[in-house]
Amino acid sequence: MSNKRNSQGDGPNQRQLRVGELIRRTLADVLNRAEIHDPDLNRMSITVGEVSCSTDLKVATVYVMPLMGSVPVQDAIAALARNKAELRHRVASQLTLKYAPDLRFRPDETFDRLDETRRLFSDPKVVKDLSAPDEDDDTGPEGGAPRDKDA
Repeated sequence: MSNKRNSQGDGPNQRQLRVGELIRRTLADVLNRAEIHDPDLNRMSITVGEVSCSTDLKVATVYVMPLMGSVPVQDAIAALARNKAELRHRVASQLTLKYAPDLRFRPDETFDRLDETRRLFSDPKVVKDLSAPDEDDDTGPEGGAPRDKDA
C-alpha cells in the first residue's frame, strides 16, 4: 500500500493552508501592536504576505515585506530572525498545535512578479496577440455576419 500522506507532488493540503493563515494573522497582529521587545523591529512597519507550512507543520516559511520601502527587506528579515524565538513563542501561545513551528523569514516577491506580469501584458506584441480575433469564433470575414456552418 502506498503512503500518500507525504506526497510532494500535490499542493498544500487544507490543514497546511489553514495553519499558515492562522500563523500569518497572529504574526501580523504581534508586529502591528509592537509586542516584541526590540526597538529596531518595532520601528519597522512590516507586512506578512503569506505563510507556507511544511507537510508536518513543524516549519513555517513566512514571506514578509517592509511597507512603502521604509527599510531594506534584508534589514527587516534580520530583525525578525533575531527575534525568532519570541515570535515563535507568541505564535505557539495563540495556536493549539502539538508543535510550535520553526519560523523562517523570506522576502515576499509577489509584488515583483506582479510588476513583471504588468510589463509583459503591456508589451506591444502581447497586446496585438490578445486583440487578434479568435480563429474558432463563428463570425464571418471582417467580423461580419455569422457563417453558416451547414454551407
